[in-house]
Amino acid sequence: MTHQVYIRQANVDDWDKVTGLAWVTFLEFEAKDYGPEGVRSFRDFLADEKLNRMFLLGEYVVFVAELNGRIVGLISLRSGNHISLLFVDREFHHQRIGSKLLHYAEDYLRKEEQNVITVDSAPYALDFYRHFGYDAVSDECVVSGIRYTPMEKKL
Repeated sequence: MTHQVYIRQANVDDWDKVTGLAWVTFLEFEAKDYGPEGVRSFRDFLADEKLNRMFLLGEYVVFVAELNGRIVGLISLRSGNHISLLFVDREFHHQRIGSKLLHYAEDYLRKEEQNVITVDSAPYALDFYRHFGYDAVSDECVVSGIRYTPMEKKL
């Protein structure tokens, strides 16, 4: 990368870009692990009007990684301390953007006086989260076609 990645809280105008990036990246890297039901469930999650309202009310916090004015990654938090989404544009994989987003969210939660961060990791991301100190708290689960492993990290 020739320019610095800037991480900031997403604003109202970012919503379509955030959900679009999550959808495209999901299809490319994760959909093969889910099958038709899981793909539909994820699409429905992104399109849910309730999720958008929660975002607008500040109850669903989204941080974006921006490079030259382009959103190249995102991480979102719900329920106070739970990572809901973490995606990086394919073009920017292996440039530490995902790890920067993760550290940013962890720092944010420490400031909010949270002492644990949780995530339901997709199969594709298990090694990523393990690398950063997240531990599985149960075996893999499947709900509505979505496969995930519940994980947590003490902050």
